[in-house]
Amino acid sequence: MGTGNLAVTLGRAWAAAGHSLLVAGRDPGHARRAADRIGPAAEAADSAGLAARVDALVIAIAWEGLEAAVSLVGGPQGALTGMTVIDCTNPVDYATGELKPASGSAAALVARAAPGAHVVKALHLFAGASWPYAGPRESAPVVAICGDEPDALDRAAALIRDLGGRAAVVGGLGSARQLEEAAGFVMRVVAAGHNPRLAVPDVDPALLRASGS
Repeated sequence: MGTGNLAVTLGRAWAAAGHSLLVAGRDPGHARRAADRIGPAAEAADSAGLAARVDALVIAIAWEGLEAAVSLVGGPQGALTGMTVIDCTNPVDYATGELKPASGSAAALVARAAPGAHVVKALHLFAGASWPYAGPRESAPVVAICGDEPDALDRAAALIRDLGGRAAVVGGLGSARQLEEAAGFVMRVVAAGHNPRLAVPDVDPALLRASGS
């Protein structure tokens, strides 16, 4: 769900990997234009009936519209029960890098607004231009994800592989705030004029295991 650049870029990459997509948003006209930008594998859909027509729901919208968007697809009424819901929301003040929710996370808000949904936090740290990735596998982007349902995590990981990325499960949905705060950290480093890739240690897990550390 979403009609902006991230939704379109993800949609194009997944379409190229063989997926069919439905695009929905608050404005049907924006949904139609986003579907046209993705290509023939995408179709604009009515938000109210979206849940009955998809196997997984990806939410790529602004924080301010998140709760309303979940309501549009029937989340409070149980329409997303048992469904994998991937939350890509970046609830960060782009000027300061501060997280907008005073507590909890955007992903937790989705879980509260859609009882029974299998929510996974993923894909909020990479800009749309990162996808699809077609370089060497050992250099593929690592997408940190978290969630409470193993099947939903597996489905999210498969979709990330279809983008060319690698998924790293870092915990349950309670870890989502930490993942969202990481986006704020990245923004602060960029604002300070530096590459965030150089702001964290280069750690090879294989070497750590070999050394017994």
